[in-house]
Amino acid sequence: MSTILQSDPSLTARDRLIFALDYLSLDEAKKAVVSLNGHVGLFKVGLELFVSSGPGIFKVISEHSDCGVFLDLKFHDIPETVQAATRAAAVYKARFVTVHASEGKRLLKAGVNAIHNRTKVLAVTVLTSIKQEDMWDIGMAKDLDIRQLVLRRAQWAREAGCAGVVCPGSEVRQVKERVGQDLIAVVPGVRPEWATVSNDDQIRVTTPRQAMLDGADYVVVGRPIRKAKDPIQAADQIVEAIQTALRDLSVRS
Repeated sequence: MSTILQSDPSLTARDRLIFALDYLSLDEAKKAVVSLNGHVGLFKVGLELFVSSGPGIFKVISEHSDCGVFLDLKFHDIPETVQAATRAAAVYKARFVTVHASEGKRLLKAGVNAIHNRTKVLAVTVLTSIKQEDMWDIGMAKDLDIRQLVLRRAQWAREAGCAGVVCPGSEVRQVKERVGQDLIAVVPGVRPEWATVSNDDQIRVTTPRQAMLDGADYVVVGRPIRKAKDPIQAADQIVEAIQTALRDLSVRS
């Protein structure tokens, strides 16, 4: 099996850990930002926190941490609306903004065309909660391999000019091999070996180490850190696993 390398080797192990700020209040999110600053690389702002707290969370992150923002709202609308929303997100200097790839290259291009600063557009390929048996329910042919759907959408992302994709760990190696190793790959649904998540809705999961070995540039971790008795220790353990994987990759190459 060939060695798959990350698109930006200058990133540290800590830089590659994205913590999901999935809290219902700005106060809870602020406490997490303050305590985890220096232990993670970016903070993910998703639907739950953004709907409950609004853009005030950007000020909290910028004032209380040196971390970037991964704005994961998964824009999915007509191209004009997505373009306007992406342009608005860029004002807050988010490092990454996500757009659904399910509507094809035209929608992805709308998001890309709205960006004129350091903000990068990532295409969401297929959610980690979707399994092969769900293909018919989401309007796809039953016999369409979910891996092929991820690859097809990753190719759309590349052709549309997106900086990268959000994809399950089960497909990240193929994305890097077939679409391009320079494409940024963010892998959600990451579960350390020691983590137990009750009522877990993430189906296609991977470990931090395996995600890195398969070419992930960033991993998104939420509940294993958020629900841990010691969130700082949990984050540090994940960073250590990432570092070990990166070290192994450097030896192989």
